[in-house]
Amino acid sequence: MTQAQQTVPSFNELGISPNLLDILSKFYTQPTPIQHKVIPLAIAGNDIVGIAQTGTGKTLAFGIPMLQLLAKNKGQGLILLPTRELALQVEEMLQKIGRSFNLKTAVLIGGTTAYHQVRALHQNPHIVVATPGRLIDHLKQRNYTLNNVTMIVLDEADRMLDIGFAPQIKEILSKAPKIRQTMLFSATMPAEVAKISALYMKNPMRIEVSPAGTSSANIQQEAYIAGVDVKMQLLDKMLADHSGTVLVFSRTKHGAKKLTHTVRAMGHTATEIHSNRSLAQRKEALQGFKMGRYRVLVATDIASRGIDVTNISLVINYDLPDNTEDYVHRIGRTGRAGNKGKAVSFVAPNQRMEIRYIEKLIRKPLQINPLPVLPPRRAPVVIREEDDNRFARSHSFSGSRYKQESNRRRYR
Repeated sequence: MTQAQQTVPSFNELGISPNLLDILSKFYTQPTPIQHKVIPLAIAGNDIVGIAQTGTGKTLAFGIPMLQLLAKNKGQGLILLPTRELALQVEEMLQKIGRSFNLKTAVLIGGTTAYHQVRALHQNPHIVVATPGRLIDHLKQRNYTLNNVTMIVLDEADRMLDIGFAPQIKEILSKAPKIRQTMLFSATMPAEVAKISALYMKNPMRIEVSPAGTSSANIQQEAYIAGVDVKMQLLDKMLADHSGTVLVFSRTKHGAKKLTHTVRAMGHTATEIHSNRSLAQRKEALQGFKMGRYRVLVATDIASRGIDVTNISLVINYDLPDNTEDYVHRIGRTGRAGNKGKAVSFVAPNQRMEIRYIEKLIRKPLQINPLPVLPPRRAPVVIREEDDNRFARSHSFSGSRYKQESNRRRYR
């Protein structure tokens, strides 16, 4: 069942308790479309399938009903997400609203010691926020059981399936109590997501606020046909011509590392996020980007749905994504919260078909610009081991510890 879109000026008509309304009024003036549609149905106890892009306010859409229903009916909430960054982001949002109610949360993700996570679990948290792989670890080690779970949220479900979490999700849902409320949110509705909905949910209400491929009207989208030999010069030109913070997407981890060193050599403050970096390094990079210590953040697709920064002025697709749908998630990091944004893609001459796929997805043509006059080509940056060791020491890691952290198996 798809609900007709409505708009309301405030949260007052959504069935939210007075105590929560008082807290919300300090931070927000009116609900987003997904919040307006989901909150009343979720508070009524319905299972929900929500189709919405990142940045549409999904966290409050499921967070407010979860806080209200757990306070009323007890039990425990469980929220599953694909990446560490998203897990930390969701937990931060929940604490923002629930801190005055002494909300207790546990975050189960890779990159942090199990000891602190076990301590948090022993305190009987109201809500557990986890990535599927780390949650399965705790279940196997009997640090945690699902016996008290009464509400489960699968956020960014399509992304979790894309990166191979389908077996873990099915195992978790099959072990959870049968009597529960389940909410699933996804930017798209592939067959595997639909299958999970059919198998593990009870007559879910389908809420769709933005069809797959919908991009914000606030984002100016452009592209350049650029071969490998000129992409770095074009990046130099883009960074020189645009003020404000810039998010650059690389296809690979090695490419992100190389780009970061090169951007620093261009004279810009820059940092990187990818799965070869420890959680502490990724948190420092994201926080530094948010606070303005770094002007440029270079990232792989691990950050295409895990960055909630409202003032990113420019997104650069240095490499096009392997998955066309990730294009929309990448550019959605700019043009948020009503701000204007710009997204520029570098397209290799043999990637014109990829542009057609993107245009079909977003339902409009991309503006293809001629190459501008480019700055002189810089000497290539050589990434030396001592550079990495110096970076490691600046982040309170010894060189050997940095290597050890980099080589560990990590959970995304």
